[in-house]
Amino acid sequence: MESIPKTGFKGLTENFQSDLIAAISVSLIALPLSLGIALAAGAPAMSGILSAVVGGVVTTFFRGGHISINGPAKGVIAVILLGITLMDDGSGQAFNYVLAAIVVSGALQTVLGVLKLGRLADIFHSSVILGILAAIGIIIFAKQIHVALGTESESASIIQNLIDAVVLLPQGNPFVLLISFAGVIILLFHAKIAFRFFQFFPAPIWVIALSIPFVYLFNFFDAQTLSFMGRSYQVGPHLLLDIPENFLDSILFPNFSKINTLEFWTTVFSLLIITSIETLAIAKAVDKIDPYKRKTDLNKDLTGIGISTVVAGLIGGLPIIAVIIRSTVNIHNGAKTKWSNLYQGLLLLILILVLGPLMRQVPLCAFAVLLVFTGFKLASPAVFKQVYDHGPEQLIFFIFTLVLTLYTNLLIGLVGGLGLVLLTHMLLAKLPLSQFFKLTYRSGSLLNQIAEDRFELKIKGIANFLSIPKTASLITKIPQGAEVRIDLSETKLVGITFMDYLVDYLKVQKNFGGNVVLEGLNSHVSYSTYNRALKISLKNTVAKLSPRQNRLKNLAIERDYHFKPDIDWDTRYLKEFHFFEIRPIERKSNCVKGNFEEFDISWEVSDVTFNEGEAFSAETFNTTLIVLKLNKTIPVFTMEKEGLFEKLFDRVIALTGYKDIDFEMYADFSNKFLITGKEEAEIRSFFTDERIRFFETNPIYHIESNGEAIMIFDKIKLARTDETLSLIDYSKKLAALLA
Repeated sequence: MESIPKTGFKGLTENFQSDLIAAISVSLIALPLSLGIALAAGAPAMSGILSAVVGGVVTTFFRGGHISINGPAKGVIAVILLGITLMDDGSGQAFNYVLAAIVVSGALQTVLGVLKLGRLADIFHSSVILGILAAIGIIIFAKQIHVALGTESESASIIQNLIDAVVLLPQGNPFVLLISFAGVIILLFHAKIAFRFFQFFPAPIWVIALSIPFVYLFNFFDAQTLSFMGRSYQVGPHLLLDIPENFLDSILFPNFSKINTLEFWTTVFSLLIITSIETLAIAKAVDKIDPYKRKTDLNKDLTGIGISTVVAGLIGGLPIIAVIIRSTVNIHNGAKTKWSNLYQGLLLLILILVLGPLMRQVPLCAFAVLLVFTGFKLASPAVFKQVYDHGPEQLIFFIFTLVLTLYTNLLIGLVGGLGLVLLTHMLLAKLPLSQFFKLTYRSGSLLNQIAEDRFELKIKGIANFLSIPKTASLITKIPQGAEVRIDLSETKLVGITFMDYLVDYLKVQKNFGGNVVLEGLNSHVSYSTYNRALKISLKNTVAKLSPRQNRLKNLAIERDYHFKPDIDWDTRYLKEFHFFEIRPIERKSNCVKGNFEEFDISWEVSDVTFNEGEAFSAETFNTTLIVLKLNKTIPVFTMEKEGLFEKLFDRVIALTGYKDIDFEMYADFSNKFLITGKEEAEIRSFFTDERIRFFETNPIYHIESNGEAIMIFDKIKLARTDETLSLIDYSKKLAALLA
């Protein structure tokens, strides 16, 4: 790993080039998304841009994060809509009232940070938060689907909006639908198109850019009627983005005259809770993919974002949040310090000033498609399946919170969801109310120091989301990098959010060279096989292997391998491979280990669980891979199956410096594989005639070298036993060539 970049102005001067290059990519994404988020929230489009600019220019100087990007995010859409609806008195000042609520919520958020209450976000139950976010996704989808279809729903009910989308579909404007359909196709296939030039610009930019020719084709600039299949449809400037020609005309000021109403404070606390939870969760998610393993100061981050939210609200902007998509792009494009956030804010300001006339030619349905797609991802069937896989009771919490939020508001949804979780925990623990809370808050958990750098943390009683602050106060006494044994044998119930907290702590300690062992759960049972699932203590129970684990165990016995079914959280060595640089690894398990003794190479097959996507709506994937640990140094490279478009456009892409290393004398090999790496001469030397023939005549795997080890996998799925055998046999043949 490279040395950690310097902070402050020294970091600014040393990393100016890399931070600026990353900021260019981020600003291109932020432009359409910021406009779209504001439109979806029922706010003026430029309020999203103002928020993004403030998030870059102001937040950078106060926040506690190192490499995240700040600005408006989809989580605030439902709250802004709620505030506008609650405080709309017909005066035309509804959004100005909401701006006042944004200012107050930002001030309260600043106070939370100053009081060092950033860790309070840990106590919110994960399934309840996912339920709220799914509700937000449905609200976004229900509101924006009509813009994408060219229809209108007059109902204030989200459910009725969804019903109207189906009922009114035959009445949809075909000229709007065509643009929306093109946008959906781009969003669905952008990541799958191998043509690397297409990958240079993010999908939102392509959606916006490719919508403009349709505007000229159908002449949306003049109000007119167009015919299609015998029916007439209205098109015109009302379908285009409306932003002021003078940037200063975008500035709006808050109106505090509703500050003494329940509606105002409902909006304030809804904003405070959603923005704080999402900001802190995303800060931790960004830390996981920071290549320098830096940790965000959550309290300082809360303070900085609170101050920025106050500033944004005072000039007409939306609340500031740490944004996962833009942060991921920032990291992926080589940003090193917090100054990339400042640059993207300034670049965004320049872009909107320069591209303002062009942006006024973008149809509203193009922004709507981006938000419909986002809303669907937050509440897609995959999210429901992910929650169910964590336990059937988690699905109940999730759905209850989602439905309650849709029929009431975010604040009631959150309180109601947490209430259901507590009631369920109480029933499962079979404890009366007073005893339950006594075992939650005064359980007698202890921290013992066994040696200078060895500690034992004994957790007792009820270990759920409410007991996290107490546990955190004990954990803060343990130095970073220490050896820690956490004993859960005397717990009656261990909740999923508590397990999430322990696993996060485990990973932090490992990053500092320490080790954490979780013990005492053998007498606990779950409704799910998910390792972090809600656990209830029952005596005399023994953990059983799954059918697949039994097959792997038998394979290990038959071939004299070593099999360990337990979860292994130490995945640091996997993060050294390119594939996992921006894909946070959750865990590995079902490890089969062995040695190719004749070649002095050890190997390990494991099931690896990793995440890809946004923090709350990230998809979880599993793959079975093998790592060959070599006793020598080889070049660092990535080798994968080459797609058709990449073959056609290699010469164009080579101008950017991103080059497929072709082997002209081995046409079949070059046609099959895309090989990339920085040290071209060393890589060419590595691929000898014998090795090339081996790769040509054997199955095609994804292969990577980190210089000291080789990682191999086939598909993003768990391997069958026969596929595991094939992977081991393939690796043995490769080991023979490497020896």
